[in-house]
Amino acid sequence: MPDLLAADAPAKVNLTLHVLGRRPDGYHEIESLVMFARVGDRLTFTPRRGFELAVLGPTAASAGDIDANLVLKAARALDERVERLAEGRFVLTKQLPVAAGLGGGSADAAAALRLLARANRLTLDDPRVRDAARSTGADVPVCVDPRPRVMRGTGELLSGPLDLPILPAVLVNPRVAVPTKDVFTALSAPAVVAGCKATASATPFESDGPRPTAATLIQQVSHGRNDLEAPAIVIAPVIGEVLAGLRALPGCRLARMSGSGATCFGLFETNRLAVAGAKRLLATHPGWWVKATTLG
Repeated sequence: MPDLLAADAPAKVNLTLHVLGRRPDGYHEIESLVMFARVGDRLTFTPRRGFELAVLGPTAASAGDIDANLVLKAARALDERVERLAEGRFVLTKQLPVAAGLGGGSADAAAALRLLARANRLTLDDPRVRDAARSTGADVPVCVDPRPRVMRGTGELLSGPLDLPILPAVLVNPRVAVPTKDVFTALSAPAVVAGCKATASATPFESDGPRPTAATLIQQVSHGRNDLEAPAIVIAPVIGEVLAGLRALPGCRLARMSGSGATCFGLFETNRLAVAGAKRLLATHPGWWVKATTLG
């Protein structure tokens, strides 16, 4: 085994997020098209006795109590399921804003599971790895193998990987944390009867037809929505300002909030327009977190 293993923890972007209903246990049934950005956190793992975590990077101060970090939660969950699991020290470099709708903590936890799987010669489809992901958090399963998918249920039901084109994008966070629980509390969602599942609509993203073009995919995404966007704007009105700023950029084909916010994304015709748009937005709002990237 190498002395040091490393993994990226890419940002998760919800291009659509339909809340289908609220279950009796308080959780919500969702349907969401997810893609991953080429920006994110970075996690390393050094084998040794016991689990340790150090958090570095520009957003480390916002990451909260280390002992409650999802990296350690995921590691402990897998340790409970795998006998004589090889343990070690994690170093997390935080680049993503916290409580931002990008699944940063979930991506970090998923990266920890990937590293532990490599260190212990486990496959990512090992039932123990999948179960540890589900027990760690709703967004962790989709982040374990970060490829485009549709996620359903509370996040545990995943489509197979989708063959989708790369999308130029700009991600913007106004550096305002929006707790997911508060957004769901503000959402008026229909109740799901106990023992029944909410009905998920068929999505064009899972079609067996030819791979869509970027323009076609953006058009398909534009017919969807993020049901958490309106309640999030009530909690943090600056999200509306972010969306307006993205929509005003030349070449922006679609702007929408990701997850429970406050990060929003803009989809662009070309990488050049995305880079130019990010520079323009950062010049007018230097306090915002703004990144030109691609989604895939």
